[in-house]
Amino acid sequence: MMTTEPTTEFIDAVTLADWLREGRVALFDVREEDEFAQARIPGSRLVPLSRFDPTAIAAGPDDRIVLHCRSARRCGLAAEQLRATGDRRPLYRLEGGIIAWVQSGLPVEPG
Repeated sequence: MMTTEPTTEFIDAVTLADWLREGRVALFDVREEDEFAQARIPGSRLVPLSRFDPTAIAAGPDDRIVLHCRSARRCGLAAEQLRATGDRRPLYRLEGGIIAWVQSGLPVEPG
């Protein structure tokens, strides 16, 4: 019997913006509170990596789960922690993090 490994894929900022417009994404920011307070992607929920709680990664059955941070390193660590709990849902990481989001000309708001 073949088992498939859970997927974790990178997406770009434009893809995330499209998904947010469609309303079919659960977006989690794993940066720290001070970073989140400075600027955040609209619709993101804060789950800081320093006290990462996999149970906080809640999403609707049709939502895509997207993790992001400043540059895409910490969201990889968060994805690993989530996988270590046995979570097999597909995960997406914002390639280049909020830096790429801003560089793409997409909006941020105060946290």
